[in-house]
Amino acid sequence: MGTVIACAGKGGVGKTTVSALIIRQLIRAGDTPILAVDADPNSNLGETLGLDVTATIGDIREDFMRDPQSVPSGMDKTIYLESLVEQSLIEHENFDLLVMGRQEGQGCYCMVNNILNSFTERLAESYRHMVVDNEAGMEHLSRRTSGRVDMLYLITDYSLRGLRALARINEMLPGLKLTVKECGIIVTRAPEELSDAFSAEVEQIGLPIVATIPHDPTLLDFDMEKRSLLELPDTSASVVAIEQLMSAPLSA
Repeated sequence: MGTVIACAGKGGVGKTTVSALIIRQLIRAGDTPILAVDADPNSNLGETLGLDVTATIGDIREDFMRDPQSVPSGMDKTIYLESLVEQSLIEHENFDLLVMGRQEGQGCYCMVNNILNSFTERLAESYRHMVVDNEAGMEHLSRRTSGRVDMLYLITDYSLRGLRALARINEMLPGLKLTVKECGIIVTRAPEELSDAFSAEVEQIGLPIVATIPHDPTLLDFDMEKRSLLELPDTSASVVAIEQLMSAPLSA
């Protein structure tokens, strides 16, 4: 597996936008191919990348659990499920998108999850980078990246509530089967200067702020026009911030 880059934070702080901007920057740098993984049940990453999502891993899992006998006669269950995952992969010129979708319903999903997790890990080996837009709870991340994350970006907007959500995520990391090589905070919709109160909360968390993204009206314009963030101009404030963040090459 190549480099694993993950974004996490509470809903509404811009982690999906940051994930899309990271993918944009990797593409511009020619650092491809990329596997984009939407591990947030809200599943908005495809939309920000200008892609239509027609199937998710969650759909595959639930359909199979409802009718385990749906496997074609003579076909192994593992091969059948893996073929469905391959069909759900949305291919793009420079990256592919895998959408995890809804969470598990009632019942024992161990067998299905083991198959899906194993196949996802093998799939990721074909890519130079895997970029994961993760839910705040981190469950998907701990299960589907072989327990390794090279760079974890904790995303918050300019609010103490967002920061405190990051503090909780950071506190739960040691309890997960997850090895995080590097971890840093990205602040979205940030003012030119951070307040003393905000900086004091960051200091308590004990992680560095690796990037601040100012309010960027272009993002709102693109959202209203339903345009892919991959098409953002190089002069966009958010693009410039992510370009600076990733100016040092990531080690695979």
